[in-house]
Amino acid sequence: LAIDLLYWRNVKQSGAVFSSVLLLLFSLTQFSVVSVGAYLALAALSATISFRIYKSVLQAVQKTDEGHPFKSYLEMEIALSQDQISKYADKILLYSNTCMKELRRLFLVQDLVDSLKFAVLMWLLTYVGALFNGLTLLILAVVSMFTMPVVYEKHQAQIDQYVGLIRTQVNSVVGKIQAKIPGAKRKEE
Repeated sequence: LAIDLLYWRNVKQSGAVFSSVLLLLFSLTQFSVVSVGAYLALAALSATISFRIYKSVLQAVQKTDEGHPFKSYLEMEIALSQDQISKYADKILLYSNTCMKELRRLFLVQDLVDSLKFAVLMWLLTYVGALFNGLTLLILAVVSMFTMPVVYEKHQAQIDQYVGLIRTQVNSVVGKIQAKIPGAKRKEE
């Protein structure tokens, strides 16, 4: 379902999700999270209360007994099962442990080249952080998520060709750096 949204298989559905997420993020640039949450809750409540009153008036005028308009939603089971909670907790635990092990490996310089790559990435992120705040980066990420897959799908051959050239150049430079730094040669994996 998420892949279909990102590849715009159903244009209306993808457009609705994309525009609502973008609207939410732009709202967060102007207002606090608490304000945006409160306004969204008030908008939803206004819509549901209005619909409930409309249906009640309609039932009174037509003298029908259809009942509560949200009855089917009120009767739906929404509780999480113990199995679902356990499954998600196990995934979070696995992800957390993997991240901690990788960070330990990078910060304690188990592999000098990987630690240097991480240092360069962190150095580059200082410049990114000086140019953009986190919300702007999140907006750019959402726009990229909804545009890049379609662009890649349409121009896959050309993009793969250029990515291959870049990867070859990067591997060449990394190989030269590894050859110059004592103790930086990778173990054969």
